[in-house]
Amino acid sequence: MKILPDWLKNGYLRVIDPVANWLVRRGVHPNTITAIGTACSVAGGVIYGTGHISVGGFFLGLTALFDVLDGTVARRSNRSSTFGAFLDSTLDRLADGAVLGGLGVFYALSPTHRSVPMVVVCLAGIIGSFLTSYTRARAEALGLDAKVGILQRPERVVLLSVPQAFFGLALNGWVLALIIVFLTVTAWITVVQRVAFVYHQTAPRVEPEALRFVEGEKPRWLRRRRSVSRPLLKGD
Repeated sequence: MKILPDWLKNGYLRVIDPVANWLVRRGVHPNTITAIGTACSVAGGVIYGTGHISVGGFFLGLTALFDVLDGTVARRSNRSSTFGAFLDSTLDRLADGAVLGGLGVFYALSPTHRSVPMVVVCLAGIIGSFLTSYTRARAEALGLDAKVGILQRPERVVLLSVPQAFFGLALNGWVLALIIVFLTVTAWITVVQRVAFVYHQTAPRVEPEALRFVEGEKPRWLRRRRSVSRPLLKGD
């Protein structure tokens, strides 16, 4: 599912291109950029937990910037590494847990928006986001490329940051609640899609019996069943 149109993505990449070049000239390590982006996400989650939704959305929005910058700087400075990819994926899970955990705290403690169902939805969202990452990583360890899914991480970050940064608790908090429910549901749909993908890729394939019979021999399902006569019983 495409939340961000291509023209917006391309325009965004052109805007941050000078920033990436400046960081390369300064010799900033890509892992440092990854760590700063994670710190912004954690800060956004903590601020969400205190109820300052607009400020938290702004901090989380910075994550989208660093998510693109670390990979761009790594490629342009020839510093791409296996450890860098591992660190990026690990810290992404930390960021996801911090943001949804902060929102769960908000719904647990807010005097005006306290909601046990929304706390449960946030917890389900945390588990779902972790499983989306795990299912793909485990599939790749098996030699499969399970990139199937509804939403990717950039779309999730945008939905959790931009509306909140601009509108806060608009419509008495319903906008935020619906976004969280939507992200949780799509995360679990992605998990099911990836499990189904791996199942179909690894399931043994049994050829139909009609394709296996030798020439001149009818398949079993075309053979007539031989009638078996039974002895007459008393009373027949």
